[in-house]
Amino acid sequence: MREIDVYRIEDQVAALCIQANTILGIDIETQLRRMRDEEIDERPRAILDELLENASLAKEKSLPICQDTGMAVVYIQIGQDVHFTGGSIEEAIHRGVAKGYREGYLRASVVSDPLLRVNTGDNTPAVILWDIVPGDHVDITVAPKGFGSENMSSLTMLSPSQGIAGVREAILGTVRRAGPNPCPPIILGVGIGGTMDMAARLAKLALLRPVGEKSPLAHIRELEEGLLDEINRMDIGPAGLGGKTTALAVHILTYPTHIAGLPVAVNMSCHATRHAHARL
Repeated sequence: MREIDVYRIEDQVAALCIQANTILGIDIETQLRRMRDEEIDERPRAILDELLENASLAKEKSLPICQDTGMAVVYIQIGQDVHFTGGSIEEAIHRGVAKGYREGYLRASVVSDPLLRVNTGDNTPAVILWDIVPGDHVDITVAPKGFGSENMSSLTMLSPSQGIAGVREAILGTVRRAGPNPCPPIILGVGIGGTMDMAARLAKLALLRPVGEKSPLAHIRELEEGLLDEINRMDIGPAGLGGKTTALAVHILTYPTHIAGLPVAVNMSCHATRHAHARL
């Protein structure tokens, strides 16, 4: 049994909040450069150049990639041989988010009640996703989620008879309806299966897959590639001003489901699909 003081969790979460908000992943940057070179017209090329320059300046000056520094989503995988000391790990995560957003001068965007709308002032509470896994390590991923793209997400409860055609239309229809609103180029996280809440969880976690990494399942890999091609032929383009680069990637995760169900969740994210990871 390995012991970990929760104050280590607090400090690590704080550091990851700042890192995620100021450093764009190399996988996304690489894909932006590749798609920029494939654009024919000057306007989308110029917009992608601006996104790349913005990412470079954010990293160099330790400034946010985007003014919407998001609601902090913290995904934590806890080894079953770990024992936490020093207090509540959940409280430590929230303290870490507050510390990171304060020390990083990041915008506080969370309200304490969805109807009364009073800002909490420190971007807490976070949304925490938990998993218990084998081993004696703790993996922490902080993924700040901006709501320009989050608001364009969807959940569709299909019947099994709608099949793959229904799944494709649920995903493509979400992108069409969103248009320029999620600040394209976008990354789509898709969850298929489970229950409505499991599908949404899968869609959120699918966004953590590195851009360029393909699904290990042949039929899902084929679906991802086909959807990405169709989306990039919609001519929504960077900033919604037209072009070939509407999406950088489509990532799909699946889970077994009920004989009477086919849930499909689409969690939409902009090019700044921010996340930072550490292991303790």
